Amino acid sequence: MTIVILNTGCANLTSIKIAVQKLGYIPKITSNSNLLKKSRKIIIPGVGTASTAMNILHQKNLVNIIKNIKQPVLGICLGMQIFCEFSEECNGIKTIGVLNDCSTILLKNLNLSVPHIGWNYINFNNKSHPLFKQIQNNSRFYFVHSYIVPINKYTLATSNYGVSFSSVIQKNNFFGVQFHPEKSGNIGAQLLKNFLEI
Repeated sequence: MTIVILNTGCANLTSIKIAVQKLGYIPKITSNSNLLKKSRKIIIPGVGTASTAMNILHQKNLVNIIKNIKQPVLGICLGMQIFCEFSEECNGIKTIGVLNDCSTILLKNLNLSVPHIGWNYINFNNKSHPLFKQIQNNSRFYFVHSYIVPINKYTLATSNYGVSFSSVIQKNNFFGVQFHPEKSGNIGAQLLKNFLEI
């Protein structure tokens, strides 16, 4: 049983691997379906486009495997966004559909530059959630994104960049964060540690 970082053909795989290694784990970057099924935890990163990620998942026949996986899965940034049913990115694309009543939408902001790049606060809806162990409410994490998951019934924490959006979500064994814990220093390392210990 291992920690799998899903190879979605997007960037940032090495950064996540290094961040997980620093926590004492030995992760494997792969898109092998058998390794996914046997893994202890799965992390779906984070930098790229929804079309690139979904093309890889379809080529590898992984969409239904991911939807039906029972172990904890953490989606980071794009990895969280593709949990939705649909994304407005790339003129609209059907995504994995774990959150079957949610869509990823363009971050529309007339007063602030898009993409949203830099440090921002997250506000917990549930301060006692195990993902937030030893993390204070209104802690700052590092964001890089142009699309958002609107606030919905699966939202665990929110952030605001002209508009409020989901910065952490959970549905059953699927967790998602809009920010990049691997780029968020000690506080990001703590969140990754918390996920890996769930």
